[in-house]
Amino acid sequence: MNNFKSMLTRHRRLLGPIALALAVAAIFWVVNSPSIVGVSASARQLPIYSVQRDNKAVSLTFDAAWGNEYTQTLIDTLNKYGVKATFFLVGQWVDKYPESVKALADAGMEIGNHSDTHPHMAKLSAKQIIDEVSLCSGKIENITGQEVKLFRCPYGEYDDEVIETLRNMGIYPIQWDVDSLDWKDLPASEITQRITSRVTDGSIILFHNAGLNTPEALPGIIEYLLSEGYAIVPVSELLLQGEYDVDNTGRMCPA
Repeated sequence: MNNFKSMLTRHRRLLGPIALALAVAAIFWVVNSPSIVGVSASARQLPIYSVQRDNKAVSLTFDAAWGNEYTQTLIDTLNKYGVKATFFLVGQWVDKYPESVKALADAGMEIGNHSDTHPHMAKLSAKQIIDEVSLCSGKIENITGQEVKLFRCPYGEYDDEVIETLRNMGIYPIQWDVDSLDWKDLPASEITQRITSRVTDGSIILFHNAGLNTPEALPGIIEYLLSEGYAIVPVSELLLQGEYDVDNTGRMCPA
């Protein structure tokens, strides 16, 4: 009996932290998944994860926050297929690689804002959010001469104040519904499989300019999308014009 009690005590001690970890993971998933908003969707501010389209159109997007080894390779591949993508740039990256910012603009790529310092936006005040966005946009506009109207939150993190502040600034908050997970250095074949198995009309696909195997995967992904009849357009061309709503999955729909 004493052995049984000792064993039970050890199991309880083990299960305690495991249960806690599972609970934390579940809470994180609920908070960050737009599809779990349910009846409270009307009270929650969501960015645009995808767009309801009456034609087969998708957007390829690339976040640039750290390295720059593959940016020109990505530009060359996109140009080869006549595809225009959207690159979301961090202000500090713009400071380091102004020549790449100009190369993106000269190639006709769309440039969006990914904050100035890549902070956790939901931890900032409204003024700090405005400063992060304005500083980065100013840097991009000084190089390209183009107004920046799209923003992607670092880490994909946001709350109501972040989204409301962005919209009050006349900025579209852009998320994604298809994630390549290329930042994990997945093999090119796995990146390709993730995209081709998940993409649908109006998808916004997430890559990173510094993903190790993204340059290898990109040609096959583009060829697949084109063969399936998808038009590949910058995010601004994917978005609906006029009045719109964002449903509880983050899908932009006609109002």
